[in-house]
Amino acid sequence: MSNPYRYIDPDYTYTDPNTGLLRNLLEISDPEVLLFVESGAVTKRLQQLNENQIKIRGIDSLFEIHQHLFQDIYVWAGKKRNIEISKDGKQFFPTTHFDNALRYIDQLIEEFRKIPNDDKRKLAEKLAEILDNVNYLHPFREGNGRTQREFLRLLASEKGLTLNLNPPDNEIIYDKYMKGTIDSDVVILTELIFLLITAEK
Repeated sequence: MSNPYRYIDPDYTYTDPNTGLLRNLLEISDPEVLLFVESGAVTKRLQQLNENQIKIRGIDSLFEIHQHLFQDIYVWAGKKRNIEISKDGKQFFPTTHFDNALRYIDQLIEEFRKIPNDDKRKLAEKLAEILDNVNYLHPFREGNGRTQREFLRLLASEKGLTLNLNPPDNEIIYDKYMKGTIDSDVVILTELIFLLITAEK
């Protein structure tokens, strides 16, 4: 299976030139072992976040979540990428304009907070808009999807809502999530989030 992502990293900031793998704190050089260890470590950290939630202050909390999830694996956990990334020929947000994007997403978060807690449709629309912008920003070299799904879950929780964009073994939801994020289709993302959000018990 080919990798649709393309990374411009001539100085090998993130990858080992010998193995092609992401540099990691455990110095793992086998791709299957790295995938297994990373998955286990992140799952453990996700469980911790479920028990002790991070308070979303703004877009800065996205970096706090990433640092928490990937702290056991990557030295750059929680730090903005400094290389350019594209997928299927479409470039994600350029690093030179990150500050403008971060301010804009903070504005979207403030708009979300002003929506009444019982207006599920408006909340879904704004969460979809936030997700679309965070996904386009793609601020990390690795782990963007897992971090942004947790970020959205915590935002929804502020409104007394449960949102799981990564339910186990649900291919329909996964496919809609991937199509919505890859195609930057806010309508698909809105409908998916509207379907999934429920009042917390």
